[in-house]
Amino acid sequence: MKRSSTSLRVRLPALLLLLEVVIVTLYTFFVTYDDDANAKRQNNVTKPMENSLYRDYPVFADVQVMIFIGFGCLLAFFRLYGFGGMVFNFLTATFATQWAILVQGYFQFYKDGKIHLGVVNLINAEFACAVVLISFGAVLGKTSPVQLLVMALLEVPVFAITEWAVITYLKINDAGGSILIHLFACYFGLGVTFALYRPSLNKGHAKEVTSYQSDILSVMGTLFLWVFWPSFNSALTLKGDDQHRAVLHTFIGLCASTLTAFALSAMLNKNGKLTMADIQNVTLAGGVTVGASVDMMISPAAAYVLGMMGCTACMLGYRYLSPFLSQHLRIQDQCGIHNLHGLTGLISSAAGIVAILLASEDTYGPSLYQIFCYRAPQEGDPRLEELQKLIPGLQPGLGRTAQQQALYQVAAVFGTMAVASVGGVLTGLVLRLPYLASPDDESCFDDELFFDVPPDYDCMVGQGGSLCVNTEGKQGHSKELRAL
Repeated sequence: MKRSSTSLRVRLPALLLLLEVVIVTLYTFFVTYDDDANAKRQNNVTKPMENSLYRDYPVFADVQVMIFIGFGCLLAFFRLYGFGGMVFNFLTATFATQWAILVQGYFQFYKDGKIHLGVVNLINAEFACAVVLISFGAVLGKTSPVQLLVMALLEVPVFAITEWAVITYLKINDAGGSILIHLFACYFGLGVTFALYRPSLNKGHAKEVTSYQSDILSVMGTLFLWVFWPSFNSALTLKGDDQHRAVLHTFIGLCASTLTAFALSAMLNKNGKLTMADIQNVTLAGGVTVGASVDMMISPAAAYVLGMMGCTACMLGYRYLSPFLSQHLRIQDQCGIHNLHGLTGLISSAAGIVAILLASEDTYGPSLYQIFCYRAPQEGDPRLEELQKLIPGLQPGLGRTAQQQALYQVAAVFGTMAVASVGGVLTGLVLRLPYLASPDDESCFDDELFFDVPPDYDCMVGQGGSLCVNTEGKQGHSKELRAL
């Protein structure tokens, strides 16, 4: 492939300018402030410290760190693809968030002909952005920035419509996003990589390797994600005891998956040593596994067990399932998102269904009908009036039984996976179109194709100098390389 066919000189600026014009136009005509950000809504009765900013901004800031630093560093594990992992994450996340504000805003925050913008919109938009970045992991190193922007352009609307349909019609409980974020992102990404299948990569790639420095940078991303994951899982739960439980369960699940990951990494390594890829990814499994039931009264012990189960499934997936998918089903899952988000998302969904079936007033008290709001009695039911005396402000529900709610959860799981898979395959077919600067097989996992790289980008520090691997695959020594 000629380098001119992957040049970004025209393609990237043209696409970005077009997207910016569209976004500015839509913002101009359809976006306004919500009440807490609108000066006209403030008066002498308004209490500034009760503004929703002070409730929502700390969570927004935590999710920001996860999106831009956590994901960015985590995706920089390839030795020659550190720029691509971090910078393309930055570019894709920035666009996906702006786009999601509009698309999600139309479905969730649209009234009187306008999308009303507040910090809570930004949190929701960054959840949509996280969906795109998880899917990005499946095609890491094999796509151009133009392809990634097109993928985000298509994935965000599919996600927003799916989210709206599930919330509006199925009305499920999924506080931590195990179904609508992790499962959707996983199967969308797998659909994309299925359509972009590269047979030659099944034999391995010379540049598909890590280095000491890149692994350290990647595990820094893991640490950022680990630390802030409780904010991610609890961001949109009901304030008070629900959010409190969400933080506790997420932390407990992460701790359990971390200890289990270290144990399994040493046990499954033939030399009895720890593997950095396990530490970078498998330690996070507990955060996903507790997601669907994170705000429920599942008990701390159950959260711990879920963390262990998710970690075990994730570890075995990396060891055995990912190679099988690549060799036999044309699914080259570069970052193993099926293990960290797919398998754990399925376990989390099953746990949430069990928690719903076991939920009763004996365990929750009257607040059962706040947490599982669709089980609350319908309007006109005398039982609703009794509950509203105990819980002022309780809204009428749909009068669902636990079994009915569980069936809706099952429908949401399979419906989300189906829509995401089909949407991913169709998006992958679009990404195969010419003029999107797709790298050839030889240029995958290499920053030099899309970046001006420094002379020492392909060098490793060693005794007596530095070992360099040039673009032709030859090795040489660079005495001038500064210490890394």
